[in-house]
Amino acid sequence: MAKKSKKKINVSPSAADAYVTSTGMCVRSTGSQYDVLLDDSAGEVIPCKVKGNFRLKGIRTTNPVAVGDRVTLLRNADGSAYITAVAPRRNYIIRRASNLSKEASILAANLDGCMLVATLKHPVTATTFIDRFLATAEAYSVPATLVINKTDLLDTDDDRELLEAVRYLYESIGYTVVPVSAHTGEGLDRLGELLQDRTTLLSGNSGVGKSTLINDLIPGLDLRTAAISDVHDQGTHTTTFSEMFPLPFGGWIIDTPGVRGFGTIEMTPQEVSHYFPEIFRASDECRFGDCSHTHEPGCAVLKALEENRIAQSRYNSYISILNEIDEGKYRAPQ
Repeated sequence: MAKKSKKKINVSPSAADAYVTSTGMCVRSTGSQYDVLLDDSAGEVIPCKVKGNFRLKGIRTTNPVAVGDRVTLLRNADGSAYITAVAPRRNYIIRRASNLSKEASILAANLDGCMLVATLKHPVTATTFIDRFLATAEAYSVPATLVINKTDLLDTDDDRELLEAVRYLYESIGYTVVPVSAHTGEGLDRLGELLQDRTTLLSGNSGVGKSTLINDLIPGLDLRTAAISDVHDQGTHTTTFSEMFPLPFGGWIIDTPGVRGFGTIEMTPQEVSHYFPEIFRASDECRFGDCSHTHEPGCAVLKALEENRIAQSRYNSYISILNEIDEGKYRAPQ
């Protein structure tokens, strides 16, 4: 008995297989799921995932999609949705990933600016942390502002002198510095002016009051906050993933997890001085074009350091980044 030949049957897609292509902006990322605000809807946000091959293809970071990304997605009739493409990013802010198998994670993309929230007391933000954040922002072409929170705790003459010294240091380089107090409301109007109609990332160590500031700027949001440890004088993570929030006066603010450090992803030793504006300006007068600003004769940066035109703390931060890249090769003159 002859075998019946098996015919290939073309079946029309069922309703469950039908899909719609949409575009939107990623407003929340948990690592495994992404919430996307659709362009063609009145504020509709839908949860999305990415396909496994998309997750790994050509991606050097732990997160292929970041908050602020413009994305294309397929929406299935069964309610599921998958991100299929990410539009070219205008810029982004990156940090070293904890997962050693990858190089970095992107905190947010397509930014008009970024703000580092720092504190001079309870807890103390190290100047090296401030400088590394600012260098990272310079490297990825994101205008940066330094926000000094908890000014209500600066209740002695020494505290206030320290605030003025920090403010003078960074303003003389060219950065905007905004002293604020989430407790008293000091500086919040100025902060709102800088945020209005812009997309801004807010970053900082745990415990500096980022979530409290955002709650003050967006009444009714009620982000979770936590007390500072009296033993270790540091905060605990209350934000565990990046998320965008619309501001009532226009614009978006991006809340990010508290970070303990910024690495030197994608920096070469020759590039580091470019991300310290005052060092880069002084280097124009160096005798040698490839000057590392550590030991060479005729180095204008070392001369500016000796004449206190470059702060020792900033130069130390520059050296620490060089050493991280080049394994302890450099030493800062004292």
